Amino acid sequence: MVSKLFGRKERMEYGRSLRDAMSRAQQGEWDAKHRKQDPIATILQSSQGRVAKLLPIRYGRMAASPFGFYRGTAAVMAADLAILPRTGFHVQLCGDAHLNNLGFYAGVDGRSVFDINDFDETIPGPWEWDVKRMSASVVLAGRTAGLPEKRCRAAVEVFVTNYQNRMKALCEMPALEAGRYEVHRMTHVNTLSTALRKSERATPKISKEKLTTVNAKSELRFRKLEPVLFSLPSATGKSVYESLKAYRRTLLSERQHLLDFYRPVDVAFKVVGTGSVGMRDYVVLLLGNDNNDALFLQIKEAGESALASYLPRAPRTQHNGRRVIEGQRRMQSQSDLLLGWTSIEGRHYLVRHLCDHKASVEIADLRGNGLAEYAAICGEILAKAHGRSGDPCVLSAYMGNSIKLHRALDRFAVAYADQAEKDFSKFCAAIKRGRIKADLSAAK
Repeated sequence: MVSKLFGRKERMEYGRSLRDAMSRAQQGEWDAKHRKQDPIATILQSSQGRVAKLLPIRYGRMAASPFGFYRGTAAVMAADLAILPRTGFHVQLCGDAHLNNLGFYAGVDGRSVFDINDFDETIPGPWEWDVKRMSASVVLAGRTAGLPEKRCRAAVEVFVTNYQNRMKALCEMPALEAGRYEVHRMTHVNTLSTALRKSERATPKISKEKLTTVNAKSELRFRKLEPVLFSLPSATGKSVYESLKAYRRTLLSERQHLLDFYRPVDVAFKVVGTGSVGMRDYVVLLLGNDNNDALFLQIKEAGESALASYLPRAPRTQHNGRRVIEGQRRMQSQSDLLLGWTSIEGRHYLVRHLCDHKASVEIADLRGNGLAEYAAICGEILAKAHGRSGDPCVLSAYMGNSIKLHRALDRFAVAYADQAEKDFSKFCAAIKRGRIKADLSAAK
């Protein structure tokens, strides 16, 4: 890393020197002939340790489309990126940067904030890995939405341009001002208006109506909504309750005080996401003043980052829940009040609000000019996250003001999107042959 004692001029000189290690044109390289892994084998390996009966749901969701497949293959892309040249400059990576891993959530003041909101794979690593993964996701999402190739490529250019421009702006700001930069309400962006409305509707009251029922004793409890929400064996439920003690200790003291107003009354298993399916994910219902004061906590298993084995020199934490939460705090300008971590039966977990005003953009929203609009915001948000956790002056100087990086990442995005579609075809063929068992109803 660059010494924090360097002034802006010296840091920018260092950034320009990174072009000697890897030119901007080299960022466009991709050739599958150099691959060292079978993508299907990598997918199967990434499922080890997960709940076996849920894997057909995971694979079914991945079989929905090439973009759905891409969402579940962070490990495949990490293996591919590891064989490519890199600048050697590290930031805190999201690790699974794609269009659906950004969205609205409630900030500390209750307002809707738009930012990256999934950090399961976060780890320090080469800044360009996130940028390349997001670029390819722009192309795949556009194709899934039925857009012509010209519009998909134009959206990649918009994404890279905004990433580049925002990084330059962050470089020119005082450090504290750059650290405070965030997006609250994007009402002027048509693509985000639907997601914002969903976010504003995703209140604790709505969560209570969807997830709970009142039993014969007038007690609020979780509904049974199999296969996505179901009860736990009593021993496991007891372990989940016990884990809240260790979780409480990871909170700031004033947040421990807030949590103490609530008592846990029920617990369930919840199936979430695409790449996360099969990981153990518990939801806890806590009540405060009465049945109208419900708090939902998600206790989500945190395994090792899918990128970890391809970044052997990256610093490690002993607890993967802590890895996720600390990575999230480095990248977000505002985070959930109740973020923390715990352990259950020897496994690591992160803890956060469940459905705390969270909502993301749907593929259908990206038609017309929607993809380019959304790609522009994604570029700005990813630059903010990388600027907070790395050095915006180094990155801005490396990228410069020319179109060299745009052209390179456009080439990469299209080439890797093509690769992902080929891998998707192999994946579907593996399902047909029985090598992979998928619940195709989950793809709907």
